[in-house]
Amino acid sequence: MDISDHHMTDVGIIRPDVHIEVHVKSQSTAKRSEVRTHVLSLLDRHSTVLGSYTWTEFDDEFLAKNVESVSVADLTGPKLVDLKVHNLCIHIFSLNDDSPSMLALEEEEELSAANHWLLPAAYITHNMTFVFTLSLQLLDYVSTTIFFSDRNVDSNLIAWNRVVLLHGPPGTGKTSLCKGLAQKLSIRLSGRYAHSQFVEINSHSLFSKWFSESGKLVTKMFQKIQELIDDKDALVFVLIDEVESLTASRSAAQAGTEPSDAIRVVNSVLTQLDQIKRHPNVVILTTSNVTEKIDLAFVDRADIKQYIGPPSASAIFHIYLSCLEELMKRHIIYPRQQLLSLEELGTMNFMESDVTRLSLTLRNLAQRSVGLSGRALRKIPFLAHALYGKSSTLTVEGFLKAMERAVDKQRQEQASLVNCV
Repeated sequence: MDISDHHMTDVGIIRPDVHIEVHVKSQSTAKRSEVRTHVLSLLDRHSTVLGSYTWTEFDDEFLAKNVESVSVADLTGPKLVDLKVHNLCIHIFSLNDDSPSMLALEEEEELSAANHWLLPAAYITHNMTFVFTLSLQLLDYVSTTIFFSDRNVDSNLIAWNRVVLLHGPPGTGKTSLCKGLAQKLSIRLSGRYAHSQFVEINSHSLFSKWFSESGKLVTKMFQKIQELIDDKDALVFVLIDEVESLTASRSAAQAGTEPSDAIRVVNSVLTQLDQIKRHPNVVILTTSNVTEKIDLAFVDRADIKQYIGPPSASAIFHIYLSCLEELMKRHIIYPRQQLLSLEELGTMNFMESDVTRLSLTLRNLAQRSVGLSGRALRKIPFLAHALYGKSSTLTVEGFLKAMERAVDKQRQEQASLVNCV
């Protein structure tokens, strides 16, 4: 971890860490020590911030040339923060532009049921994923597992298995949350590990496509992962989506409601998890839509079992805000207008004025959208333009009205589906 400075208020009293994420341009050749020096100078000049804050424009010529953004990360609430009285942890990173590649199980055949890429990746948008308090708890959990491992804490006395299980209905962002968590940790721990690897296993594909050999294929998959873990300079994240496909309850198989091959698959998965959990540089992230079908032995191995429901109104606001910013960037919404964050609105007591009007309209739209899945929410801007956009460019106000109509249409369609069932 890149910790560049520590600040103490009174003797013996240390303030909590504040994390500063510095996104360096991919073409930059500047030394990290130089970047850190200029960032510290920036933070010294702007030492009081309102919650999480990001600089994307710089008076400093060096920063303008070499840095995409400097972010005060993961602070919650609209409170003012004095950076001078906190421990500042500076995390300097650049994004990997490569697309995911297939992780082949057989050299002579195109036998792949996993994607593999280096982190942090441009492919993953991590910023908006981490508006949830839950994600910060997960971040703390994984950081603690690595911290305990570094201190050689005896796992026989204090148990942890490096397994996270996120469960809930489809479309609630479980997979995105896992990817965002891995992205964040690859940035946070960039000083601890030279690089980070991410392997995404589609367990449903692995189990169903080569059914009769699935137990052996699970073993081969984990052998490939073991090769990555053997590099002690790498932090390895393994995402098992739809984990119920690989960990179907053995009691169901024994009762005849699941194929007998399922027993071999579950046994193989549990054996492999018990082997790799001994390594300090691996984290297993899993998701499930139907937890009642998962073998209890796997559930017991999960250190954190967290239900993920539909996004809250505040999370929806952040999702919509990121979508509108993207559309303004691409001139689909024009002219660009300033939209305030919830934290900024909070400092103004959510009072309506010319400055806050559009942002409050967005807040009302977010509240109106509660109950829609994350997947449905991301489609709303597209549907708004496709169904109700009357020109190639719309103003923010016009686009918000189109989004409102798109939300109403989604709700009507949901109601129709429920009535048909």
